[in-house]
Amino acid sequence: MTAAQFISIFQQSITDYHGKDNVDTSLANPYPENGLEHLLYLKNWIDTVQWHLEDIIRNPQIDPVEALQIKRRIDSSNQHRTDVVEFIDSWFLQQYGEVHPQADATINTESPAWAIDRLSILELKIFHMQAEVARDEASEAHRLACQSKLGILLTQRTDLSTAIDGLLEDIAAGRKYMKVYKQMKMYNDESLNPVLYAQKGS
Repeated sequence: MTAAQFISIFQQSITDYHGKDNVDTSLANPYPENGLEHLLYLKNWIDTVQWHLEDIIRNPQIDPVEALQIKRRIDSSNQHRTDVVEFIDSWFLQQYGEVHPQADATINTESPAWAIDRLSILELKIFHMQAEVARDEASEAHRLACQSKLGILLTQRTDLSTAIDGLLEDIAAGRKYMKVYKQMKMYNDESLNPVLYAQKGS
């Protein structure tokens, strides 16, 4: 698969979400389980829901109890997002498992899945910036500023897509090799977060 195909799946997820535009909308992944397409759609769906949770929690009039509930939901979403990114990298590790790296092969600064993670977020930025450009009640100055930002985001999409395609081609050809580090997040782990293990021991 190419970055253009990843983007198409992300756009499908974003469009499907905005059909209801509700953070409590149930996920209905159209792709078969265990495939890369399924993981990509799931990844972007998590990002899309979290995008809107982040909007909600920034409401200055939000009830503090609701804000805490959403904050905990965002924390859980972040962990889920990380897990899915690691599943995607596992898929690529298996995909390229028979490739023998060349003697002078190098490692990339980030794995394929973490680059794809940035592409998913970027597609959300593009979608919402396009909405601001088209927002009738916004001032002309606002729409023009957003149009300028949209141009930058579209350039970024091209550059990032090119980089991802190049990385995958290099891995397939043995010019680069994958080395995946688990994120090892500490704040959700009862044995690593001092606040949590202090409560557990009390």
